[in-house]
Amino acid sequence: MGSLLFFFASWWGVILQVIAIVHFIRRRPDTYWLFIILFLGWIGALVYIVAEVIPDAGLLRTEFQVFPRRRRIHELERAILDNPSAGNYEELGLLYLDDRDYARARYCYDKAISSRTDSADPFYRRGVAEVQLGDFAAAVPDLERAVAADPGYDFHRAKGLLAHAYAQTGQMEKAELLFRQATQISTSSETYYNYALFLQSQNRFSEAREWAQKIVDKKATMPGYLKRRERPWFRKAYALLARLSLQSTP
Repeated sequence: MGSLLFFFASWWGVILQVIAIVHFIRRRPDTYWLFIILFLGWIGALVYIVAEVIPDAGLLRTEFQVFPRRRRIHELERAILDNPSAGNYEELGLLYLDDRDYARARYCYDKAISSRTDSADPFYRRGVAEVQLGDFAAAVPDLERAVAADPGYDFHRAKGLLAHAYAQTGQMEKAELLFRQATQISTSSETYYNYALFLQSQNRFSEAREWAQKIVDKKATMPGYLKRRERPWFRKAYALLARLSLQSTP
């Protein structure tokens, strides 16, 4: 009986470690957690699950939203066959953006936008899709329209993305000016990161390191749920800092 209990306990320990390691690979929290999971066995895995996996449960809402979003996408795809209205295409385009299907999102906004369109939003959303697709030349006029309509559009994200698009199309003076304006107001990690990339491209390594470091420094004062959401930007910032340290080494 004792050996049977030991067998099941050991298997549960392995399962806890597997859960912890899979979560660690997907979420990439601080590296020390990996040592705790590996060297403390099931106890370390359990500590990790309590400290990191359970608090991450709040982020699962976003994952669960995938299913109703996909259902709504299918409904709109069918509805558009009978009613190809601008409103249906805009809603479908937004859903595709949320689903990170940027090519289809762009196509929908192409269909939604006409000579009678006076709202900046479909142009802005199409610009976001174009940036994600790497078509910065096409993104510039769409994002310019949004920024002209409202300089603080989408909590100043439009201005930051336009600065990035300017940089990627060789319009460095415009990019510099707009990045300075955006970073005076916005604390977006995306804007900070793109500005750091711009500075790196100008061989201004010290300034680039400063802006990448600003992303990392936010970690200390962020509440846990925001820290978990910002992890992709933390990883990008750390990688950029590593590259910058190599580039600035004589």
